Amino acid sequence: MSDQALLALPWLWDFWALPHQKAPGGNWRNWVIMGGRGAGKTRAGAEWVRLQVEGAGPRDPGRAARVALVGETLDQVREVMVFGESGILACSPPDRRPVWEATRKRLVWPNGAVAQAFSAHAPEALRGPQFDAAWADELGKWKKSDAAWDQLQFALRLGEDPRCVVTTTPRAEGVLRRVLALPSTVVSRAPTQANRAFLAASFLREVEERYGGSRLGRQELEGLLLEDVEGSLFPQALIERCRTRAVPAFSRVVVAVDPAVSGHAGSDLCGIVVVGAVTEGPVSDWRAVVLEDASLRAASPTDWARAAIAAMQRHGAERLVAEVNQGGNLVAEVLRQVDPLVPVTAAHAVKGKGARAEPAAALYEQGRVAHLPGLGALEEQMALMTAQGFKGTGSPDRVDALVWALHELILGPARSHRSPRARVL
Repeated sequence: MSDQALLALPWLWDFWALPHQKAPGGNWRNWVIMGGRGAGKTRAGAEWVRLQVEGAGPRDPGRAARVALVGETLDQVREVMVFGESGILACSPPDRRPVWEATRKRLVWPNGAVAQAFSAHAPEALRGPQFDAAWADELGKWKKSDAAWDQLQFALRLGEDPRCVVTTTPRAEGVLRRVLALPSTVVSRAPTQANRAFLAASFLREVEERYGGSRLGRQELEGLLLEDVEGSLFPQALIERCRTRAVPAFSRVVVAVDPAVSGHAGSDLCGIVVVGAVTEGPVSDWRAVVLEDASLRAASPTDWARAAIAAMQRHGAERLVAEVNQGGNLVAEVLRQVDPLVPVTAAHAVKGKGARAEPAAALYEQGRVAHLPGLGALEEQMALMTAQGFKGTGSPDRVDALVWALHELILGPARSHRSPRARVL
């Protein structure tokens, strides 16, 4: 390569960009980049703005000349989108670098293109101006997201093909869900690990150790959009309060199973959840810790039976609790084909799933249930459980198993104010 080409190489984004950071082709209006923390979303947004405003030469026009930069606050627009380490100024080569005009809250490029900064807290400021491109950062955090997004759409009316890039950590916020559902929206997703070459190894170790496998981790690290449905018995804020790494000396440990009796590739998941409890002293002091979610989609009933019994052995569980509404005696027979001496309690459901889950949710609200790391899939199902039933797809097999375990360890014995005594099939 020539000396001139080598000097230009750091500024050639197509050379450095990761797949999720490259603008997709096709006819779209909104490009949503959803990623975990540190996945390179800000850099992708800044480089996209460059691509819109820069021409072949420093003073040549680009495809866009009027750009809206919208963040949660003006401070965040300035400190992240404009002056941040991955912001527009840091990404721009010296001969094309725009100038920040603080009093007018705007960037001006050598070719005359202008990017105006706006706060989502003041959506009315977007009335009047008009643009041919926009960058909306952290849409999932905007407090006045409906009004700000709507005003931005009205303002995107210049040129033949006005477009908007949205960079955000996924949050189950109404406008973000609405934008994702539009046929004119394209989506790029990436976990934090996708950008690991540019992140501190200590940061990755710490966040993976602390949040990996949790519901919050799936949102903030894996870049997945997780929702709390209206009326959730287990909203994310409630689940986040119950995190622990401490494992006390348990009075009892049980494995609860919501079996998939048919057991084939298309059958429901078999819920298998391990819970330990400290049941010493007054009933109000009893506490539980969810130790493992060993749920699986089994090829045969014997497979889930083996998995459940293996979970008992790993955690020293004293009893297996299994729902028998569908399988009846077959459930115990399948388990005893694997271990003839396994102690099994039959759990009969007489209420709906939502009604059964409400007392378990009350234990969480009282701070009497804790979660070890690695329960993200279980926590996703929990967030979709309401008093009216499960609002997700399929069956809440993991949640059912959790509820049976808590009924066996705390809820059932607490109602009778006596030590738990299981009935063996």
